[in-house]
Amino acid sequence: MTPFRSFFMGGFECSTHRLRTGRRLDVIGATSHDRFALDDYRRLAQAGIRTMRDGIRWHLIERTPGVYDFASVLPMLKAAREAQVQVIWDVLHYGWPDDLDIFSDAFVSRFADFSAAFAELATHETDGPPWVVPVNEISFFAWAGGEIGIFNPFGTRRGDDLKFQLLRAAIAAMQAMQAVNPAIRIVHTEPMINVVPHPARPEEAGPAEGHRQAQYAALDILAGRSHPELGGREEYLDVIGVNYYVHNQWIFPGGHGSMIEPSHPRYRPVWQMLKEVYDRYRRPLFVAETGIEDQARPAWLRYIGYEVRRAIREGVPVHGICLYPIVNHPGWDDDRHCYNGLWDYPDAHGAREIYEPLARELDAQHQLLEAQRRGEEVVSPAADTHLLDVAAHWMEIRSGREDVLHGK
Repeated sequence: MTPFRSFFMGGFECSTHRLRTGRRLDVIGATSHDRFALDDYRRLAQAGIRTMRDGIRWHLIERTPGVYDFASVLPMLKAAREAQVQVIWDVLHYGWPDDLDIFSDAFVSRFADFSAAFAELATHETDGPPWVVPVNEISFFAWAGGEIGIFNPFGTRRGDDLKFQLLRAAIAAMQAMQAVNPAIRIVHTEPMINVVPHPARPEEAGPAEGHRQAQYAALDILAGRSHPELGGREEYLDVIGVNYYVHNQWIFPGGHGSMIEPSHPRYRPVWQMLKEVYDRYRRPLFVAETGIEDQARPAWLRYIGYEVRRAIREGVPVHGICLYPIVNHPGWDDDRHCYNGLWDYPDAHGAREIYEPLARELDAQHQLLEAQRRGEEVVSPAADTHLLDVAAHWMEIRSGREDVLHGK
């Protein structure tokens, strides 16, 4: 039985981290999603999307340590209930209050207290159990912010330190939220990647495989399978969300020119990657983030839809595909207009222009999924891999930018 109200989902980009310039992002505010949450939720529901990802903004809620002002999220909770949609809330999406050192013990305890306070509010304002992601993309966060220094807190060679700190915070937050409401549902979202050695460098097979296996480190720790001293337990893996973009496969050690595009012979089918995740954890899965920019959007959804249906036919319980982001937004580092959503910026009244080619493809994917569920033989058009290759190269050329590197 599916845990979600709809198979196709929409994710509102909600990053709140500080850039190297010192400017803090607030993508929810930049897209006016906070102003037009009810309109946005109703718009998605009318398109058949009744489950979505969204986020809360810690830096706005806890401006003073231990004092919570939920004015920025309470209207969104109420809007979700009024629109009768299911929201999976990111509690920490890269940003935290300025007075906190992310490497400190206080960070863990403050985050646990904050999470408990939100769980109490969400329990009161939500029909049914609330859904939360304690910490979004721990692996990516630790690599970008602790290992290579392109992301707040801009650390280098401290990836493991940051990863363990984020895991401590996530585990403390889960314990705190479950103490408030034992029925709360927990999602962990992690990137799904593939890394292979170059054919001319077979001696790198071991390091490449080690890098690929590192994608599971955070989930293994959350489950208590490694570093049990951090307090992980198998039951902490409730539902697993995998984030997958066109640049998630590369030739070791990475860097410019290493991306494996969809038509490349070493590109691994996504359905096989999904099966590997399921075989490892035996938990319900969904594609928690996927998308691409510009005219490649329909082809990308066509490709991901095909791969997910194949995974389902192979016995993998994939319960959803989340288009992420669902609305266009300004780029993280330069405010460029990112055309990566199903809808565009709002007008003064909250109306958003829809991207019709992607809307038509979404409708087609709905029909193909329903046909498969009825047991019909499904013949679907192939994705334009040439177009996806072009999009992949576009991403790689600009991969020095944080937003492009992360598919934003």
